[in-house]
Amino acid sequence: MKILLTGANGYIGMRLLPQLLDKGHEVVCAVRDRKRLSVDPETLSRVSIVEVDFLDDYKPNLMPADIEAAYYLIHSMSSSTTDFDEKEAVSAQTFNRYMKDTQVQQVIYLSGIVNDKDLSKHLRSRKNVEDILYQGDFNVTVLRAGIIVGSGSSSFEIIRDLCEKLPIMITPKWVLTKTQPIAIRDVINFLTGVLGNEKTYNDSFDIGGPEVLTYKAMLEQYAKVRGFKVAIYTVPVMTPKLSSYWLYFVTSTSYKLAMNLVDSMKMEVVAKDNRLQQILGIAPHTYTEAIKMAFVKIEQNLVISSWKDSMVSGRMSKNLKKFIQVPKYGVLKDEQQIKVDDPDRVLERIWKIGGDTGWYYANWLWKIRGILDKFTGGVGLRRGRTHPDRIYAGDSLDFWRVLLADKKNKRLLLFAEMKLPGEAWLEFKIDENNVLHQTATFRPRGLKGRLYWYSIVPFHFFIFGGMIRNIAKT
Repeated sequence: MKILLTGANGYIGMRLLPQLLDKGHEVVCAVRDRKRLSVDPETLSRVSIVEVDFLDDYKPNLMPADIEAAYYLIHSMSSSTTDFDEKEAVSAQTFNRYMKDTQVQQVIYLSGIVNDKDLSKHLRSRKNVEDILYQGDFNVTVLRAGIIVGSGSSSFEIIRDLCEKLPIMITPKWVLTKTQPIAIRDVINFLTGVLGNEKTYNDSFDIGGPEVLTYKAMLEQYAKVRGFKVAIYTVPVMTPKLSSYWLYFVTSTSYKLAMNLVDSMKMEVVAKDNRLQQILGIAPHTYTEAIKMAFVKIEQNLVISSWKDSMVSGRMSKNLKKFIQVPKYGVLKDEQQIKVDDPDRVLERIWKIGGDTGWYYANWLWKIRGILDKFTGGVGLRRGRTHPDRIYAGDSLDFWRVLLADKKNKRLLLFAEMKLPGEAWLEFKIDENNVLHQTATFRPRGLKGRLYWYSIVPFHFFIFGGMIRNIAKT
């Protein structure tokens, strides 16, 4: 079957793609930027790519006409605290228009559980998208999920951050709200199970794990699985805005996502039926099983996708191409170079930079810079990196975004997502003479930007000099 996979470089899409390929399907990945499709060369050779932004105007003859089924995995909750619902409606309407150019028979949409009459803005938006998709000239299958638990999911990473960092928590009262978590493995099984299944056409199904838990119970069970205890005390006076700041500073989530999550966490998200389990014969895993499965992936460095690599986790434009040409004029630079004896070994060290590896020199200064950035509303060092030794264009790397990761030509280019009075690039390149070039480029914004650069020049002397020397060591 020829399948259109929208949101192919998102958290769910990256998990779903290999499963569809393994089942023998022909997959067309719909992405805004083909360079953002963070898959290995073998997988890339097995898919075709359509560059499309569903927030832009419709472009005729863009979609392959022989599409038979499509997954709609586009969400905008993390991109805004105000108009994400409008963006999601526009995306769905544009998607319907594109589908008129194809032979699509079924569209599968992953939504949120919307059984409560008093819905959050996030869940109202998801329900509105359902209604728009049902207006299309195709059969619709909607899967409604609550909290998704898996390595790299935003919900799991927030729980992980809270429990690992705070043995004692003063929490808002929404931690007593009930929800029904589901393992990412089960979500993927449901998504593939309904494909081409006429029993699921033009219907919406709740999917959830076997347990209904409060967020407090989820935190406590996580700690138990990990072998430690947490003390959780709830207070009734923490406002939604204060709760959002609490999540933002303690966890790796962005402030926009924190705001929308807090809004949703006030509502019970509990599945009302298990019809789809019976139709497909799927028995979902328990919450503790989901945690254990997540850590198997983490400990083996097999995390396929992470929400932190989405563009909305930082302040990066959705278009990487805008920044990939490093400016030459009106900029300030710190340039370092050193001859290396073993370029392949040095390249491996470059490819491991950031995250748990650190920045090879004065990591404590990098950490201070990350703390300062977060207190000014930036991303800080909270995101780390998804893979310990693999980098793809579009990945987050601490407070940087990967613009180019060309191992063949021995070049890595990063763009700063920290709060700055200007724009900054950091580039590593090994030339044909085995000389490592390390270049920090800063395009200041007005006088403030120039004052910022010159104020940190003394730190550059030590940090960048020490960094290139340590990278070059073999």
